[in-house]
Amino acid sequence: MGLSEKLLEIIVCPQCHGDLLPVEATVPGQDGELVCQGECGLAYPVRDGIPVLLIDEARPTKGE
Repeated sequence: MGLSEKLLEIIVCPQCHGDLLPVEATVPGQDGELVCQGECGLAYPVRDGIPVLLIDEARPTKGE
C-alpha cells in the first residue's frame, strides 16, 4: 500500500479515534483501505497512496 509506519502510528479514525489497520486491496490495480479497529469500524479508502480520511468517503464494515 506504500504508507509509512510512522504515518500509521499517527493517524486515527476521524469518527471514533480508533486505530486504523491497513488492508491490502483484493482487486489488482486498486489501493487498499484503512479499517478502523474502534467502535465505528469504518473503512477509509487509500487513493494513489494517500489515505482519504473523510467520514463521507468511508464505507461501513460492521454487519458484513
